[in-house]
Amino acid sequence: MTDDALSGLVRISRFLSYVLRHRPDAIGIRLDDGGWVDIDELLAALTRAGRPLDRATLERVAAGTDKRRLEIRGDRVRAAQGHTVPVDLGLAPVEPPAVLYHGTVAGSLPGIRAEGIEPRGRTHVHLSTDVPTATSVGARRGDPVVLAIDAEGMHRLGHEFFLAANGVWLTDHVPPEFIRPIP
Repeated sequence: MTDDALSGLVRISRFLSYVLRHRPDAIGIRLDDGGWVDIDELLAALTRAGRPLDRATLERVAAGTDKRRLEIRGDRVRAAQGHTVPVDLGLAPVEPPAVLYHGTVAGSLPGIRAEGIEPRGRTHVHLSTDVPTATSVGARRGDPVVLAIDAEGMHRLGHEFFLAANGVWLTDHVPPEFIRPIP
């Protein structure tokens, strides 16, 4: 695939994520309680909104571009995680790895030290299994800072963790005592 073609798929992926995570009303669709929408309904709404897309391209985007932002099951599609609209992803709690990582920026550290990591308008805090991914996430907002999360300790004390279809770890909140900076 050429760089231009990949770039086009990434743009589509980002737009679909925006719609399916934050603004389904932007193209006139409604998500069900689990965040799903019928693929034919989505494609028709995209066409009406002047952003036509075919199912084959949707499936390529869902299979993976820069990130696997979308999940397809049968004739339905949803964002894998990252919602600001209320949805229940229906994920079962699972035991996390001992350590997970969170990418942020230095300006967020005072609040994190005081309150921990909060979803900030999303349904969950997003955590990564590796430092490079967390670094990439933090870099979207500036000079990245990566924090290590004692997920094992949190889990032992009853905090629930969920694994999204795209490999992102989710939890409701990370208290400050489970956070340490990566040097």
